[in-house]
Amino acid sequence: MGEFKVHRVRFFDYMPTGIRCMDFNRKTNRLALARLDGSVEIFNFSDRYFQEKVIPGNDSRSIQAICWVGSRLFTVGLNGEIVEYDLENLCVKYSLDPSGGPLWAVACNSEGTHLVVGCENGTAKLFEVLPERIQFLRNLSRQKGRILSLSWHASGEQVAAGLTDMIHVFDVKTGHSVRRLLVDRGPSGVRHRDCVVWSLIFLSDYTIVSADSSGKVQVWDAKMGTLIKNHPISKWDVLSLSVSEDEDSIVAGTSEGTVVQFQFLSPKLGAEEKEWVRTRVFKHHTHDVRAVAEIKTAFVSGGMDTHLVIRPFLDKVEVKSYESALCKITFPHRSLVSCAQKAGLLLFQYPDQLELWRLGDSDVKGQPGDLLPVTSKPEKLLQLKRKGEDHICCSAISPCGNWIAYSTVSSIRVFCLHCEGNSIGITRVSKLPKVLRSAHKLHFSADSTKLFVASRKSNVHVIALSQSECSYVHTFKPKSGCAEAIHLLAASADGKWLAAASKSCEIHIYNVQKLKHHCTVPVYSSLPSAMAIHPKTNNLVVVHADQQIFEYNMKEKQYTDWSRKLQKEGLHQVWLERDTPVTHVTFNPKKLSQFVLHDNYMFCMIDQSLPLPDSKTRFVDQITLGSLSEEKRQSETHAFKICKKFQPLLHAQMLEDDWLLVVERPLLDISSKLPAPVMQKKFGT
Repeated sequence: MGEFKVHRVRFFDYMPTGIRCMDFNRKTNRLALARLDGSVEIFNFSDRYFQEKVIPGNDSRSIQAICWVGSRLFTVGLNGEIVEYDLENLCVKYSLDPSGGPLWAVACNSEGTHLVVGCENGTAKLFEVLPERIQFLRNLSRQKGRILSLSWHASGEQVAAGLTDMIHVFDVKTGHSVRRLLVDRGPSGVRHRDCVVWSLIFLSDYTIVSADSSGKVQVWDAKMGTLIKNHPISKWDVLSLSVSEDEDSIVAGTSEGTVVQFQFLSPKLGAEEKEWVRTRVFKHHTHDVRAVAEIKTAFVSGGMDTHLVIRPFLDKVEVKSYESALCKITFPHRSLVSCAQKAGLLLFQYPDQLELWRLGDSDVKGQPGDLLPVTSKPEKLLQLKRKGEDHICCSAISPCGNWIAYSTVSSIRVFCLHCEGNSIGITRVSKLPKVLRSAHKLHFSADSTKLFVASRKSNVHVIALSQSECSYVHTFKPKSGCAEAIHLLAASADGKWLAAASKSCEIHIYNVQKLKHHCTVPVYSSLPSAMAIHPKTNNLVVVHADQQIFEYNMKEKQYTDWSRKLQKEGLHQVWLERDTPVTHVTFNPKKLSQFVLHDNYMFCMIDQSLPLPDSKTRFVDQITLGSLSEEKRQSETHAFKICKKFQPLLHAQMLEDDWLLVVERPLLDISSKLPAPVMQKKFGT
């Protein structure tokens, strides 16, 4: 691998927010979740759980429930608005105030034609889903107390609503309540407390399953209005429920951090009658499990500890593979760090601000593994707070360190930095071209004279930068007419080429000098997660969410020989089974046959001059390899050099003079900032 001096950065205080709610779309195999800061994330479960889209939050938007209606996405929140999202442009499409106060719940019927929302004032409001909007139809009969949970029957004729101490079943046509189920408050010691029905499931056989604040999961007969079975599973709240597609399994999330599974089984061997039986308990969270979703072979859970957990049911997984492994997603599948290599500056992106840091330095040469004394400490130069309520969705710093740009869903801001000795000044570019309204991705050219702005409909605007001014040059448009957002940009070192990857898996190559579309990389089924252009050969290296690696010769418009060889021989199974995507590609300036990839738990230097590993080769990290004998180590030499010393990794990049930059965010630092859990495990109990 070679020897490098490492900038080990741990002063990026990235803090993910807790997961509030989620909904799984079985038709598109996508999971949508909302976090406490109002942001919405969409994961593609057909593409290795890749975080396909992120809609930034807003300070005034508080999301309580989320719902798929076909391929459309809706949320409701305590600001009293129903919001539909534009999933192509990653922003709010429109919002609607139904005049019911704060909104607590939303549910869609099985046909996707009607939507019902639960309001603070005790009404459940029914809406018809139209092609472009939703239209109010009627109120269901008003009740005393807020409606906190909703669930449709498969027939679409009835809706179950959870309130405090009771459950109502409404007839959709008349709007009247046809059943009222009184919920027991629990043991005598807690009967003075209200029993809040947090979640409901209305099964096709007219069974209602409820989860409440007294720690119970209860099974009801909706036709007779009677309680069938009571399952006390927690001393604290049961917050969420989800049922499998064939309605033979239910999972429940609790405030204790556990997920409890119930299955529809015969309690005795050979008996024909079935009932809901508690079968398994899973503990993968430390805090409240606010949301659960049961999918075909696993369940998904999330809550206050910020982790998204995909836990397979081993009895439903036929072959031991990637699908049978537990997956825990903590960090975003995109980079929040930008580096100005020439200036030695780092830009950190937070939802509400940017931070600019100067890297430290050391002029001491040591032995491998030594901690070098610092001659100049890292220094925080600037804290730039955003304007307005919209969260920052992307940012960038120029390689020379003189320009900073960031965007929200409503505006773009560009700043010019002035560094004189130890002092730093910043000037906002007040007059921007009118085409700059918002951006999905920002990227500066290698010579810092151009800013590339990925905007709506996969367009890329080219902006010229000169002495605190910006001027419009050109707009690149994809020939395919793709309207999906661009999430990756890469520019060549000579300023000739620009590559743009969109959410539709298309990668378009543009000639910046001639200002025209050059070619389109053959479309691969998995979404690109990282890409970069080689500084000398101008070959484009692309890594996809399924861990496949391609190298494309842009001039010849074809894959390189190394790329063809890699695809022919195949990647090692250990590489393919990694559960986090590569988020950044960088090249070794001293040895151009080497490039570095990283995910959250390793970085890998790939040397194209060495042979590729075959299926029999040991695929281990450098520390393990170093413990072997010289003869054994030589026999294990191959192109993939893996290092797992630094983790979790948010950024890794090669710098000049044999420096390697790594940005870490230890999980212990995140967990220490979380609120205390309601239940803590004590030794001996």
